[in-house]
Amino acid sequence: MLFMDTWTWKPENRDEVEKRAAEWKCPEGIKEHGHWLDLTGNRAFFLYEVDDPKVILAANETWTDIAEVDSVPVMEMEEVQKLMS
Repeated sequence: MLFMDTWTWKPENRDEVEKRAAEWKCPEGIKEHGHWLDLTGNRAFFLYEVDDPKVILAANETWTDIAEVDSVPVMEMEEVQKLMS
């Protein structure tokens, strides 16, 4: 399933977020589709696919002490339209 994470952190955690992000490796079981940074600051977005929700829990555990992670299941609009028709 496809997920969009939004990571938000306080300005005082910026340096630690940057340090961990530079060292972070995507866990096995996650297929990355892209990362984006909010140019206004203190927020990032991560689009990925995963079959096992345990992988999401483990991956997000790295961040929960310095950032809030909001994981939302998403689907391409065309797929939703097919399901709804």
